[in-house]
Amino acid sequence: LGGPDPLDYVSMYRNLGNPSLNVPEHWHYVSFGLSDLYGDNRVHEFTGTDGPSGFGFELTFRLKRETGESAPPTWPAELMQGLARYVFQSENTFCSGDHVSWHSPLDNSESRIQHMLLTEDPQMQPVQTPFGVVTFLQIVGVCTEELHAAQQWNGQGILELLRTVPVAGGPWLITDMRRGETIFEIDPHLQQERVDKGIETDGSNLSGVSAKCAWDDLSRPPEDDEDSRSICIGSQPRRLSGKDTEQIRETLRRGLEINSKPVLPPINAQRQNGLNHDRAPSRKDSLESESSAAIIPHELIRTRQLESVHLKFNQESGALIPLCLRGRLLHGRHFTYKSITGDTAITFVSTGVEGAFATEEHPYAAHGPWLQILLTEEFVERMLEDLEDLNSPEEFKLPKEYSWPEKKLKVSILPDAVFDNPLH
Repeated sequence: LGGPDPLDYVSMYRNLGNPSLNVPEHWHYVSFGLSDLYGDNRVHEFTGTDGPSGFGFELTFRLKRETGESAPPTWPAELMQGLARYVFQSENTFCSGDHVSWHSPLDNSESRIQHMLLTEDPQMQPVQTPFGVVTFLQIVGVCTEELHAAQQWNGQGILELLRTVPVAGGPWLITDMRRGETIFEIDPHLQQERVDKGIETDGSNLSGVSAKCAWDDLSRPPEDDEDSRSICIGSQPRRLSGKDTEQIRETLRRGLEINSKPVLPPINAQRQNGLNHDRAPSRKDSLESESSAAIIPHELIRTRQLESVHLKFNQESGALIPLCLRGRLLHGRHFTYKSITGDTAITFVSTGVEGAFATEEHPYAAHGPWLQILLTEEFVERMLEDLEDLNSPEEFKLPKEYSWPEKKLKVSILPDAVFDNPLH
Protein backbone atom coordinates (compact mmCIF):
# COMPACT_ATOMS: atom_id res chain seq x y z
CA LEU A 1 0.00 0.00 0.00
CA GLY A 2 3.04 2.29 -0.11
CA GLY A 3 4.40 4.18 2.89
CA PRO A 4 7.51 3.55 4.99
CA ASP A 5 6.31 0.54 6.99
CA PRO A 6 6.64 -3.06 5.76
CA LEU A 7 3.42 -4.34 7.37
CA ASP A 8 0.12 -3.34 5.81
CA TYR A 9 -1.62 -3.31 9.16
CA VAL A 10 -1.74 -4.83 12.63
CA SER A 11 -5.04 -6.00 14.11
CA MET A 12 -5.54 -5.61 17.88
CA TYR A 13 -8.07 -7.68 19.79
CA ARG A 14 -9.32 -7.74 23.36
CA ASN A 15 -8.93 -11.35 24.45
CA LEU A 16 -10.88 -12.37 27.55
CA GLY A 17 -8.40 -15.14 28.30
CA ASN A 18 -9.46 -18.39 29.94
CA PRO A 19 -10.01 -18.30 33.72
CA SER A 20 -10.20 -22.10 33.97
CA LEU A 21 -6.65 -22.31 32.51
CA ASN A 22 -5.44 -19.35 34.59
CA VAL A 23 -5.05 -17.24 31.42
CA PRO A 24 -5.64 -13.53 32.21
CA GLU A 25 -7.38 -10.99 29.99
CA HIS A 26 -4.98 -9.50 27.49
CA TRP A 27 -4.53 -7.64 24.21
CA HIS A 28 -3.83 -9.87 21.20
CA TYR A 29 -1.96 -8.35 18.21
CA VAL A 30 -1.74 -9.97 14.76
CA SER A 31 0.39 -8.68 11.86
CA PHE A 32 -0.63 -8.62 8.19
CA GLY A 33 1.98 -8.35 5.45
CA LEU A 34 4.77 -10.83 6.09
CA SER A 35 2.55 -13.30 4.25
CA ASP A 36 1.25 -12.67 0.73
CA LEU A 37 -2.01 -10.70 1.02
CA TYR A 38 -2.57 -10.05 -2.70
CA GLY A 39 -1.10 -12.83 -4.83
CA ASP A 40 -0.20 -10.40 -7.61
CA ASN A 41 3.59 -10.16 -7.01
CA ARG A 42 3.08 -6.64 -5.65
CA VAL A 43 4.99 -7.42 -2.44
CA HIS A 44 5.78 -11.14 -2.48
CA GLU A 45 6.63 -13.48 -5.31
CA PHE A 46 3.68 -15.85 -5.76
CA THR A 47 5.08 -19.39 -5.51
CA GLY A 48 1.87 -21.43 -5.59
CA THR A 49 -0.70 -22.66 -3.09
CA ASP A 50 1.41 -25.52 -1.73
CA GLY A 51 4.41 -23.46 -0.63
CA PRO A 52 4.75 -20.65 1.91
CA SER A 53 2.65 -17.53 1.48
CA GLY A 54 5.17 -14.69 1.27
CA PHE A 55 7.64 -15.33 4.08
CA GLY A 56 5.29 -18.04 5.32
CA PHE A 57 4.37 -16.50 8.67
CA GLU A 58 2.77 -13.61 10.51
CA LEU A 59 3.68 -12.31 13.96
CA THR A 60 1.39 -12.22 17.00
CA PHE A 61 1.85 -10.77 20.48
CA ARG A 62 -0.10 -11.09 23.73
CA LEU A 63 0.16 -8.21 26.20
CA LYS A 64 -1.38 -8.35 29.66
CA ARG A 65 -4.28 -5.89 29.94
CA GLU A 66 -3.81 -3.43 32.75
CA THR A 67 -6.75 -2.65 35.06
CA GLY A 68 -8.91 0.12 33.60
CA GLU A 69 -7.24 -0.04 30.19
CA SER A 70 -9.97 0.52 27.59
CA ALA A 71 -7.84 0.50 24.43
CA PRO A 72 -4.76 -1.52 23.46
CA PRO A 73 -1.37 0.24 23.61
CA THR A 74 0.01 0.83 20.11
CA TRP A 75 3.70 0.26 20.84
CA PRO A 76 3.48 -3.51 20.04
CA ALA A 77 2.54 -2.53 16.48
CA GLU A 78 5.75 -0.49 16.23
CA LEU A 79 7.68 -3.45 17.62
CA MET A 80 6.17 -5.71 14.94
CA GLN A 81 7.04 -3.18 12.24
CA GLY A 82 10.66 -3.21 13.47
CA LEU A 83 10.87 -7.00 13.31
CA ALA A 84 9.15 -7.04 9.92
CA ARG A 85 11.58 -4.42 8.61
CA TYR A 86 14.46 -6.71 9.59
CA VAL A 87 12.82 -9.66 7.81
CA PHE A 88 12.16 -7.67 4.62
CA GLN A 89 15.64 -6.15 4.54
CA SER A 90 17.60 -9.32 5.39
CA GLU A 91 15.08 -11.88 4.10
CA ASN A 92 15.93 -13.95 7.18
CA THR A 93 12.77 -15.69 8.38
CA PHE A 94 11.84 -16.42 11.99
CA CYS A 95 11.04 -19.85 13.42
CA SER A 96 9.62 -21.14 16.68
CA GLY A 97 12.36 -21.25 19.32
CA ASP A 98 14.30 -18.34 17.82
CA HIS A 99 15.35 -15.42 20.00
CA VAL A 100 15.77 -11.72 19.26
CA SER A 101 18.32 -9.69 21.23
CA TRP A 102 16.67 -6.27 21.51
CA HIS A 103 18.70 -4.66 24.35
CA SER A 104 15.97 -2.18 25.20
CA PRO A 105 12.64 -2.30 27.04
CA LEU A 106 10.11 -3.35 24.41
CA ASP A 107 7.79 -0.45 25.34
CA ASN A 108 10.60 2.12 25.88
CA SER A 109 9.88 2.19 29.61
CA GLU A 110 12.09 1.07 32.51
CA SER A 111 10.92 -2.56 32.15
CA ARG A 112 13.22 -5.56 32.52
CA ILE A 113 11.50 -7.14 29.50
CA GLN A 114 14.14 -6.25 26.90
CA HIS A 115 14.37 -9.25 24.54
CA MET A 116 12.10 -11.69 22.72
CA LEU A 117 11.58 -15.38 22.14
CA LEU A 118 9.35 -16.71 19.37
CA THR A 119 6.92 -19.63 19.57
CA GLU A 120 3.74 -20.93 17.95
CA ASP A 121 0.65 -18.93 18.88
CA PRO A 122 -1.43 -21.13 21.24
CA GLN A 123 -4.77 -20.29 19.56
CA MET A 124 -3.90 -19.73 15.91
CA GLN A 125 -3.15 -22.81 13.84
CA PRO A 126 -1.43 -22.65 10.42
CA VAL A 127 -3.88 -21.71 7.66
CA GLN A 128 -4.02 -22.62 3.99
CA THR A 129 -4.69 -19.53 1.86
CA PRO A 130 -5.09 -19.16 -1.92
CA PHE A 131 -1.50 -17.87 -1.94
CA GLY A 132 0.14 -20.50 0.26
CA VAL A 133 0.47 -21.58 3.89
CA VAL A 134 0.75 -19.12 6.79
CA THR A 135 1.88 -19.97 10.32
CA PHE A 136 1.55 -17.64 13.31
CA LEU A 137 4.61 -16.94 15.45
CA GLN A 138 4.02 -15.31 18.83
CA ILE A 139 6.48 -12.81 20.29
CA VAL A 140 7.21 -13.45 23.98
CA GLY A 141 8.94 -10.73 25.98
CA VAL A 142 11.75 -11.97 28.26
CA CYS A 143 14.40 -10.60 30.62
CA THR A 144 18.12 -10.58 29.79
CA GLU A 145 18.82 -13.54 32.11
CA GLU A 146 16.12 -15.58 30.36
CA LEU A 147 17.54 -14.70 26.94
CA HIS A 148 21.01 -15.83 28.02
CA ALA A 149 19.57 -19.10 29.32
CA ALA A 150 17.83 -19.65 25.97
CA GLN A 151 21.14 -19.06 24.15
CA GLN A 152 23.10 -21.36 26.45
CA TRP A 153 20.45 -24.12 26.30
CA ASN A 154 17.55 -23.69 23.87
CA GLY A 155 14.58 -21.40 23.30
CA GLN A 156 11.97 -24.14 23.53
CA GLY A 157 13.23 -25.20 26.95
CA ILE A 158 12.96 -21.67 28.36
CA LEU A 159 9.51 -21.22 26.79
CA GLU A 160 8.36 -24.35 28.60
CA LEU A 161 9.65 -22.95 31.89
CA LEU A 162 7.87 -19.64 31.25
CA ARG A 163 4.62 -21.55 30.69
CA THR A 164 4.90 -23.07 34.17
CA VAL A 165 5.25 -19.68 35.92
CA PRO A 166 1.92 -17.77 35.74
CA VAL A 167 3.38 -14.29 36.30
CA ALA A 168 6.07 -14.91 33.66
CA GLY A 169 3.68 -15.90 30.86
CA GLY A 170 1.62 -18.89 31.89
CA PRO A 171 0.20 -21.37 29.38
CA TRP A 172 -0.44 -18.76 26.66
CA LEU A 173 2.87 -16.92 27.26
CA ILE A 174 1.32 -13.51 27.87
CA THR A 175 3.91 -10.72 28.25
CA ASP A 176 3.62 -8.56 31.36
CA MET A 177 5.82 -5.50 30.95
CA ARG A 178 5.53 -4.82 34.71
CA ARG A 179 7.11 -8.15 35.64
CA GLY A 180 10.00 -7.27 37.92
CA GLU A 181 11.53 -10.71 38.50
CA THR A 182 13.03 -13.32 36.22
CA ILE A 183 11.79 -16.90 36.41
CA PHE A 184 15.06 -17.77 38.13
CA GLU A 185 14.42 -15.18 40.86
CA ILE A 186 10.83 -16.42 41.24
CA ASP A 187 11.97 -20.07 41.42
CA PRO A 188 15.75 -20.43 41.98
CA HIS A 189 15.55 -24.20 41.44
CA LEU A 190 14.77 -23.68 37.74
CA GLN A 191 18.33 -22.54 36.94
CA GLN A 192 20.14 -25.41 38.61
CA GLU A 193 17.69 -28.27 38.17
CA ARG A 194 16.42 -27.51 34.68
CA VAL A 195 18.67 -25.11 32.76
CA ASP A 196 22.13 -26.14 34.01
CA LYS A 197 21.22 -29.81 33.72
CA GLY A 198 19.80 -29.19 30.24
CA ILE A 199 22.97 -27.43 29.09
CA GLU A 200 25.13 -30.27 30.42
CA THR A 201 22.95 -32.97 28.86
CA ASP A 202 21.77 -31.38 25.62
CA GLY A 203 24.31 -28.67 24.94
CA SER A 204 23.03 -25.58 23.16
CA ASN A 205 20.51 -25.68 20.32
CA LEU A 206 21.65 -22.26 19.14
CA SER A 207 23.44 -23.12 15.90
CA GLY A 208 24.36 -19.61 14.82
CA VAL A 209 23.80 -15.87 15.11
CA SER A 210 23.86 -12.76 12.98
CA ALA A 211 26.83 -10.86 14.37
CA LYS A 212 29.44 -8.16 13.96
CA CYS A 213 32.45 -10.17 12.89
CA ALA A 214 35.29 -10.35 10.37
CA TRP A 215 38.30 -12.51 9.63
CA ASP A 216 41.77 -12.06 8.15
CA ASP A 217 43.90 -14.60 6.36
CA LEU A 218 47.28 -14.03 8.01
CA SER A 219 48.98 -16.49 5.68
CA ARG A 220 48.98 -13.97 2.82
CA PRO A 221 50.46 -10.47 2.62
CA PRO A 222 47.91 -7.65 3.04
CA GLU A 223 48.72 -6.17 -0.38
CA ASP A 224 47.45 -9.26 -2.17
CA ASP A 225 44.25 -7.84 -3.67
CA GLU A 226 43.19 -11.17 -5.13
CA ASP A 227 42.69 -12.66 -1.69
CA SER A 228 39.31 -12.36 -0.04
CA ARG A 229 40.71 -11.42 3.36
CA SER A 230 39.10 -8.86 5.67
CA ILE A 231 35.92 -9.43 3.73
CA CYS A 232 33.76 -6.93 5.58
CA ILE A 233 36.55 -4.39 5.99
CA GLY A 234 36.33 -2.36 2.81
CA SER A 235 33.89 -0.44 0.70
CA GLN A 236 33.08 -3.29 -1.72
CA PRO A 237 32.44 -6.54 0.18
CA ARG A 238 32.77 -9.58 -2.03
CA ARG A 239 29.57 -11.49 -2.65
CA LEU A 240 28.71 -15.07 -1.97
CA SER A 241 27.11 -17.20 -4.63
CA GLY A 242 23.49 -18.18 -4.12
CA LYS A 243 24.62 -21.73 -3.39
CA ASP A 244 27.00 -20.67 -0.62
CA THR A 245 24.49 -18.22 0.83
CA GLU A 246 21.86 -20.90 1.03
CA GLN A 247 24.30 -23.27 2.71
CA ILE A 248 25.18 -20.66 5.33
CA ARG A 249 21.48 -20.03 5.93
CA GLU A 250 20.94 -23.76 6.30
CA THR A 251 23.92 -23.97 8.66
CA LEU A 252 22.32 -21.29 10.82
CA ARG A 253 19.06 -23.21 10.87
CA ARG A 254 20.57 -26.62 11.62
CA GLY A 255 20.81 -27.69 15.22
CA LEU A 256 17.72 -25.79 16.35
CA GLU A 257 15.66 -28.97 16.52
CA ILE A 258 16.35 -31.16 19.53
CA ASN A 259 17.09 -34.26 17.46
CA SER A 260 18.90 -32.63 14.56
CA LYS A 261 22.07 -34.27 13.29
CA PRO A 262 25.36 -32.32 13.23
CA VAL A 263 25.69 -32.34 9.44
CA LEU A 264 26.57 -29.40 7.23
CA PRO A 265 24.82 -29.42 3.83
CA PRO A 266 27.17 -30.50 1.02
CA ILE A 267 29.01 -27.71 -0.73
CA ASN A 268 27.59 -28.79 -4.10
CA ALA A 269 23.96 -28.77 -2.95
CA GLN A 270 21.62 -27.64 -5.69
CA ARG A 271 20.14 -24.20 -5.07
CA GLN A 272 16.38 -24.14 -4.79
CA ASN A 273 13.91 -21.34 -4.32
CA GLY A 274 11.62 -22.07 -1.40
CA LEU A 275 14.13 -24.50 0.11
CA ASN A 276 12.48 -27.12 2.27
CA HIS A 277 14.23 -28.12 5.47
CA ASP A 278 13.34 -29.49 8.86
CA ARG A 279 12.08 -26.23 10.36
CA ALA A 280 10.35 -23.88 7.98
CA PRO A 281 10.47 -22.95 4.30
CA SER A 282 13.01 -20.37 3.29
CA ARG A 283 12.38 -17.50 0.92
CA LYS A 284 14.80 -16.75 -1.85
CA ASP A 285 17.66 -15.00 -0.12
CA SER A 286 18.48 -11.39 -0.87
CA LEU A 287 22.06 -12.34 -1.77
CA GLU A 288 20.78 -14.88 -4.29
CA SER A 289 20.28 -12.48 -7.16
CA GLU A 290 20.07 -14.19 -10.54
CA SER A 291 23.51 -12.86 -11.48
CA SER A 292 25.21 -13.29 -8.10
CA ALA A 293 27.07 -16.45 -9.07
CA ALA A 294 28.19 -14.96 -12.35
CA ILE A 295 29.88 -11.91 -10.80
CA ILE A 296 32.35 -13.98 -8.76
CA PRO A 297 35.50 -15.09 -10.57
CA HIS A 298 36.07 -18.82 -10.27
CA GLU A 299 39.31 -18.42 -8.35
CA LEU A 300 37.54 -16.54 -5.57
CA ILE A 301 35.07 -19.29 -4.79
CA ARG A 302 37.39 -22.24 -4.76
CA THR A 303 38.04 -23.74 -1.32
CA ARG A 304 41.37 -22.55 0.07
CA GLN A 305 43.34 -23.97 2.98
CA LEU A 306 44.72 -21.23 5.23
CA GLU A 307 47.79 -21.47 7.45
CA SER A 308 46.90 -18.76 9.95
CA VAL A 309 43.74 -16.77 10.69
CA HIS A 310 42.70 -13.76 12.78
CA LEU A 311 39.08 -13.65 13.96
CA LYS A 312 37.43 -10.37 14.98
CA PHE A 313 34.22 -9.98 16.99
CA ASN A 314 32.43 -7.21 18.79
CA GLN A 315 31.85 -7.73 22.51
CA GLU A 316 28.34 -9.17 22.22
CA SER A 317 29.44 -11.71 19.61
CA GLY A 318 32.63 -12.52 21.50
CA ALA A 319 30.63 -13.26 24.64
CA LEU A 320 29.01 -16.15 22.75
CA ILE A 321 32.34 -17.88 21.97
CA PRO A 322 32.29 -19.93 25.23
CA LEU A 323 28.72 -21.00 24.37
CA CYS A 324 29.91 -21.98 20.88
CA LEU A 325 32.75 -24.05 22.35
CA ARG A 326 31.09 -25.61 25.39
CA GLY A 327 27.49 -25.89 24.22
CA ARG A 328 28.10 -26.78 20.58
CA LEU A 329 31.58 -28.11 19.68
CA LEU A 330 31.99 -30.28 22.79
CA HIS A 331 28.66 -31.88 21.84
CA GLY A 332 29.90 -32.67 18.31
CA ARG A 333 28.07 -29.76 16.63
CA HIS A 334 28.83 -26.59 14.71
CA PHE A 335 28.21 -22.86 15.21
CA THR A 336 28.04 -20.06 12.63
CA TYR A 337 28.58 -16.31 12.90
CA LYS A 338 27.04 -14.51 9.90
CA SER A 339 28.14 -10.90 9.53
CA ILE A 340 25.42 -8.26 9.54
CA THR A 341 27.76 -5.63 8.07
CA GLY A 342 29.12 -7.61 5.13
CA ASP A 343 29.06 -10.96 3.40
CA THR A 344 31.36 -12.74 5.84
CA ALA A 345 30.56 -15.96 7.68
CA ILE A 346 32.61 -17.88 10.24
CA THR A 347 31.63 -21.46 11.09
CA PHE A 348 33.26 -23.39 13.93
CA VAL A 349 33.04 -27.15 13.48
CA SER A 350 34.01 -30.11 15.64
CA THR A 351 35.62 -33.28 14.33
CA GLY A 352 32.21 -35.01 14.39
CA VAL A 353 30.54 -32.70 11.88
CA GLU A 354 30.11 -34.15 8.40
CA GLY A 355 30.12 -32.11 5.22
CA ALA A 356 32.61 -29.47 6.38
CA PHE A 357 35.44 -28.37 4.10
CA ALA A 358 37.76 -27.74 7.09
CA THR A 359 39.58 -30.93 8.10
CA GLU A 360 41.93 -32.00 10.91
CA GLU A 361 44.78 -31.84 8.40
CA HIS A 362 43.71 -28.36 7.22
CA PRO A 363 41.68 -26.91 10.13
CA TYR A 364 41.28 -23.46 8.52
CA ALA A 365 39.55 -23.38 5.15
CA ALA A 366 37.69 -20.68 3.22
CA HIS A 367 35.19 -20.78 0.42
CA GLY A 368 35.12 -17.20 -0.79
CA PRO A 369 34.23 -15.08 2.29
CA TRP A 370 32.98 -18.11 4.27
CA LEU A 371 35.60 -19.36 6.76
CA GLN A 372 35.38 -22.71 8.53
CA ILE A 373 37.51 -23.53 11.56
CA LEU A 374 37.83 -27.09 12.84
CA LEU A 375 38.77 -27.35 16.52
CA THR A 376 39.72 -30.56 18.30
CA GLU A 377 38.21 -31.30 21.71
CA GLU A 378 41.60 -30.84 23.36
CA PHE A 379 42.06 -27.38 21.84
CA VAL A 380 38.46 -26.42 22.72
CA GLU A 381 39.11 -27.22 26.39
CA ARG A 382 42.24 -25.08 26.33
CA MET A 383 40.46 -22.18 24.62
CA LEU A 384 37.68 -22.30 27.22
CA GLU A 385 40.28 -21.82 29.96
CA ASP A 386 41.99 -18.96 28.13
CA LEU A 387 38.70 -17.22 27.26
CA GLU A 388 37.22 -17.47 30.76
CA ASP A 389 37.13 -13.69 31.23
CA LEU A 390 34.65 -13.40 28.35
CA ASN A 391 32.08 -14.50 30.93
CA SER A 392 32.69 -11.31 32.95
CA PRO A 393 31.84 -8.48 30.54
CA GLU A 394 31.74 -5.87 33.33
CA GLU A 395 35.50 -6.30 33.81
CA PHE A 396 36.22 -6.14 30.09
CA LYS A 397 38.36 -3.46 28.43
CA LEU A 398 38.46 -3.24 24.64
CA PRO A 399 40.26 -4.05 22.48
CA LYS A 400 41.16 -7.49 23.86
CA GLU A 401 43.32 -10.05 22.08
CA TYR A 402 43.79 -13.79 22.54
CA SER A 403 46.47 -15.72 20.70
CA TRP A 404 47.52 -19.35 20.26
CA PRO A 405 50.77 -19.03 18.24
CA GLU A 406 51.39 -22.76 17.80
CA LYS A 407 47.88 -23.09 16.34
CA LYS A 408 48.37 -19.92 14.28
CA LEU A 409 45.07 -18.55 15.56
CA LYS A 410 44.31 -15.09 16.92
CA VAL A 411 40.99 -13.76 18.25
CA SER A 412 40.30 -10.06 18.86
CA ILE A 413 37.33 -8.51 20.67
CA LEU A 414 36.88 -5.01 19.26
CA PRO A 415 34.58 -2.01 19.79
CA ASP A 416 31.39 -1.86 17.73
CA ALA A 417 32.73 1.19 15.89
CA VAL A 418 35.28 -0.97 14.06
CA PHE A 419 32.42 -2.86 12.39
CA ASP A 420 30.04 0.09 12.04
CA ASN A 421 32.73 2.15 10.26
CA PRO A 422 34.76 -0.52 8.47
CA LEU A 423 36.96 1.94 6.58
CA HIS A 424 38.37 3.42 9.80
